[in-house]
Amino acid sequence: MSDLVEREDLYVPDRFEQLRDAGEGTLQSVVVPVEETLAQFSERFADLRAARRGGFWIIRGEAGSGKSTFLDTVGIFRAGVSTVRIPLDADIPSELQALPPTSNARVIVIEGREALTDVSESALEASLHGINGFVRAANGQNTLVVWPTNTDELTEALVGLGTRLGGAALMSGMPVVRFSGPPKSDYVRIAANTIAALNEGASLTALGLTEDAATDLAAQAPTVGDYMGSIRAALLQNGAAVRRLMATEQPRVWTVVVAGNDPEGDVAALTRGALSAADIDRLLTATNANVVNDIRAQPDTIGILGTVLDAKIFHLEILAALEIARSFASADLKTRMTGLGMSTRGNKRDAVDRLRSSAIGVILGGGQLGPRRRGGRAGTNTQSAYASLASIAQTNDGLLNRAVGEAFVAAGMADSYEVEVEIGTDFRFKSDVLLHRGSERIRLEMMWRTETRQATIANYVLGKLRNYAKAIGLMH
Repeated sequence: MSDLVEREDLYVPDRFEQLRDAGEGTLQSVVVPVEETLAQFSERFADLRAARRGGFWIIRGEAGSGKSTFLDTVGIFRAGVSTVRIPLDADIPSELQALPPTSNARVIVIEGREALTDVSESALEASLHGINGFVRAANGQNTLVVWPTNTDELTEALVGLGTRLGGAALMSGMPVVRFSGPPKSDYVRIAANTIAALNEGASLTALGLTEDAATDLAAQAPTVGDYMGSIRAALLQNGAAVRRLMATEQPRVWTVVVAGNDPEGDVAALTRGALSAADIDRLLTATNANVVNDIRAQPDTIGILGTVLDAKIFHLEILAALEIARSFASADLKTRMTGLGMSTRGNKRDAVDRLRSSAIGVILGGGQLGPRRRGGRAGTNTQSAYASLASIAQTNDGLLNRAVGEAFVAAGMADSYEVEVEIGTDFRFKSDVLLHRGSERIRLEMMWRTETRQATIANYVLGKLRNYAKAIGLMH
């Protein structure tokens, strides 16, 4: 596979630590509030402020229940709260002493010591001594030190030591918070939001997992961490199944839309992310054509297909299409163009430059698409010339597709190309253009139209994906 254009790798973390660098915007879209525990935190901080000191809490929850997520993101749901972490390799008393005083609510999380086997008895006692001194000191005011645990043994040891060393001043009336994480009714939403936030807006359906299947997995998962792990396993298993069916070839399937009305906005509405990935959900809702009924009968299949085939949709401006046709036309195409009164005088350098700066050219060049900058509408002469070109496509689009292949090779974006190349065994289907880039194969479907709109584009792309699914035996 080309180093310049990598497929989007699936990213489905099952531990919060993997999300810490994702950014607050991403976290806000992924994390859901655990209202019961948030209310307990609010009450505890009210008590600390009234007492003018800090406090200590033990939060007991199973591994994978979301303790780290909750503690790290309290500030998203309660204004002015910050979270500080003391990692496993740090000395707790020293870290606490080094902290400055604060007038805002602060949570300090003792990380990596959730089970009794993680902490020696002497270290446990030294840590509790340090915590007891800190919560009584000036720099410990407005601060809640939280020790997450996932075993009853460590929880009981902490309660016993804390009571002996600090009494009621250290251990509140409710020293242990029982944490079960978000309710199971939120699991599917958490998974969907996480997938979308970390995978260029992809939905569970687009990645091959129906809502019913996701709900069934939620019912079986003991914790949200386990659930995310099972979601990842299901998505990878689905993708692997398609790859086994496609052992002889795993092509990229990209649709290139060329139309007289230059429908860049319509194409953008059907794609997601900076790599112009086809958005299966949007495609399915954009058209009422018969192909949708076929696909909706197997939504997980078409979703997997869109991902594994790296389905993308690109718009190519008619100015670029005309220059490519004029510059790289075969003798037969030139004859047809001349017969329609079209110019065949092209500029290969201009054609190559236009192709490289197009959406598909940017992606093949290793870049990513930024905000669309709509150019001026093509003039009357350009539109008239393109209408003639589109009429040729209606009767023999292979002539135009061959010119496109020549342009990609001339631009250095393909080593070679073929047109009308079959894929499949029992059900055979021909791709318009097959680009070869080293060991990589990209199958282009060229949508030549006089004019088109979002629904028509969606119908075309879904029809092509269905055909590829049949060709590799994934749909019948």
